[in-house]
Amino acid sequence: MSANTVMDSMAARGGDTAGPSIPEQPLGLSARPSPTGSRLATLAGRDEPAFIGYLPYGFPDPDTSPRAFETLVRHGVDIVEIGLPYSDPVMDGPVIQTASRQAIAAGERIEGVFRAVQAVAQAGGVPLVMSYWNLIFHYGVERFAARFADAGGAGLITPDLIPDEAGEWIEASDRHGLDRIFLVAPDSTDERIRVAAANSRGFVYAASRMGVTGERATLSSSPRELVRRTRAVGADHVCVGIGVSTPAQGREVGSYADGVIVGSALVHTLLDGHDSNAASARPNSLDALAATTEGLAEAIHGARR
Repeated sequence: MSANTVMDSMAARGGDTAGPSIPEQPLGLSARPSPTGSRLATLAGRDEPAFIGYLPYGFPDPDTSPRAFETLVRHGVDIVEIGLPYSDPVMDGPVIQTASRQAIAAGERIEGVFRAVQAVAQAGGVPLVMSYWNLIFHYGVERFAARFADAGGAGLITPDLIPDEAGEWIEASDRHGLDRIFLVAPDSTDERIRVAAANSRGFVYAASRMGVTGERATLSSSPRELVRRTRAVGADHVCVGIGVSTPAQGREVGSYADGVIVGSALVHTLLDGHDSNAASARPNSLDALAATTEGLAEAIHGARR
């Protein structure tokens, strides 16, 4: 109730309205600590980088998808990126594009992603959603934030949304205690990195290279320098993704980053185990995903030993 409402009520009852007024307070701001930052801090206390795994929601089919996310968590993934498939994925490489098309064809809808969020949270992982901004905007920013938080979501990665244009999302995420993860790239200016770091909550996503996602045989030295630059302007946590696909690469990146993000290698594993002519994934596809996840987890978590 505002100060004016209180004073009007007192006046209607003949009460004394003299004296100090009651200051209005900000409404709807959450005091919830950063779920992602808290998990990263716990791992840092053990000198371990986080393993962050990505899969598109609804892939390879609606029934298998929640079980795939649970498989990631149970076999070593700390933080899960749940991708919202999009018909025009400009930053995604061919592997993730194929999986996204498969999910859309199987009937994936944004309403169902909250089931995947709950599956990750119940399995003990930190659930993030990675989405192109157009999907969230058309769904309704406040509506998405409220549903996402209620389902146990931690935060949102927005690869095509920059902080300068994110006012509505910043307000909604503050209101619901959700993390905001913005991206920086090797060619980002120091000022652009500073703005991303100042407005991120949870971690800053450092893209290892320019271009689309996908598996790569080797990594350049640019992500290490990008992590250094991002920390220098005040970022608490910096995680590296795009192109990291093997245990050796995960170990290398984990030696200097707070978290290692792997997507295409996990998606590829499920693609290889899925029969596109069948109604669901092959029975051994989740076993293959578990094995790939465990190999990456062992290398990433042991990167500094």
